[in-house]
Amino acid sequence: MAGSPNLNTRGPRGGIIQGINVTPLVDILLVLLVIFMVTAQFTSPQAIPLNLPQSSESDTMQMVFSVTVPEDGPLQVDGETVTGEQLPELAKKALEDDPKLRAVIQADGDVPHRRVISVMDALREGGLSRVAFATTPSTESPEEG
Repeated sequence: MAGSPNLNTRGPRGGIIQGINVTPLVDILLVLLVIFMVTAQFTSPQAIPLNLPQSSESDTMQMVFSVTVPEDGPLQVDGETVTGEQLPELAKKALEDDPKLRAVIQADGDVPHRRVISVMDALREGGLSRVAFATTPSTESPEEG
């Protein structure tokens, strides 16, 4: 019937909802997107500051305190086997000979993190706080590793 009222629709105060206005939702999402974009520029990831050895083209040779940390087996300092208790004393003696001495930690990739940290703590206990990590170039991409 052309002039009959629709019985399924009721007034705005308690009836069947015919449609949802999404414009306020889109406005809120755009404001949140802008806020996240602005704040993302101000945050920077925390990085460990490493004091790496500098390369030079001069004839002078820089002395390093080389600490090798194998996956299995004892520590080695400059090619000689040592224990963890001897490391602070050796670092202190080497630092007395050369105040600009740097430690280079050569840790196997499978060495637990806590073992490398304990080596760093032992070096710091001996007064040697300039530490670098030796690496070899990787042939695989970071996503594969």
